[in-house]
Parts: sequence; C-alpha cells; structure tokens
Amino acid sequence: MDAHYIKRGPCCGVANIFMFTEPLGGWRRVSVTEHRKKLDWAEQIRILLQEDYPDAEVVVLVMDNLNTHNIGSLYEAFPPAKARELARRLEIHYTPKHGSWLDIAEIELSVLSRQCLDRRIESVERLKRECASWNLRRNGLQKGVDWQFTTADARIKLKRLYPQIQF
Repeated sequence: MDAHYIKRGPCCGVANIFMFTEPLGGWRRVSVTEHRKKLDWAEQIRILLQEDYPDAEVVVLVMDNLNTHNIGSLYEAFPPAKARELARRLEIHYTPKHGSWLDIAEIELSVLSRQCLDRRIESVERLKRECASWNLRRNGLQKGVDWQFTTADARIKLKRLYPQIQF
C-alpha cells in the first residue's frame, strides 16, 4: 500500500491529493482535500483501515517522510483508544530522503496528472469529481504497477544513501 499527496494549484487556490495504491491488486484511491494537515492524513488512514481494508490485520504503508505522516497524527485526531486501534494495524516504511520517486504512488500521481490534471480545473468540487471519475476508470482497468527496481539497482542508484561500513 502506498500513500502520498501532492499540492496542486489547478483550481481556486491550492488543493491536496492523497493517493493510496495497492500496486499488485490494481487498486487505488484518490481523495481531494483542501488541506494537507495532520488531521487530514489521520482521517485518510481511518478510511483506509476501516472502509477500504476493514478485515486486514496489518496494512503496509510506503510513503514520504513528512511531518504529518506519523502515528502521532492519529492521536491528535482521535481519542487514545481509537488512535491505538488504528496504529496497531499499520506497518509504516518511509522512502529515503530524496528518494520519493521510489514511492509507487508517485507513478500513479504522474498518470493522474497526465490523464486528468493536465488543464485548469475551476473548482475543488470539479477537481473531486474529475479525480473520482479517473479513479473509477483506472480501478476498472485493474492497472497494476510493473515495478522492476531491484535491491541490486537500489544499491547502485542510491549508493550515497546507504551507510558506508569500513572493515
């Protein structure tokens, strides 16, 4: 499961897009919000866990390491018992700094941008409708992600991010 957001200026001001993807399942969920705050992220996680995957014991999230993307946001948004219930079902892996392109949701956001957001959209309401329509079409096609980036590739491409151990 991937989670990501982008801030765009396609409409009256700035909008925020959360993207959740299950690459092997060909599923994604796009949500448009007016903000990118901790409470917005926490609500998206609640939806993911309670509505999208209510029966999953654990949901694995790969996402950018942003200050709003953390377990503490759940505790700011929900009562402690609810936050704990949600947090225990998450396994979070952050992409490395300067490595957000490793986030598969970035691929989906790129497709969304090319297929749906390549023009001016006059309102947040219209943006929500356009994204929902794109999401429905894309999920209907069961488009997965053919991820071919291997650990060996990562060790070469991301060499500067790996610790250097001297023997």
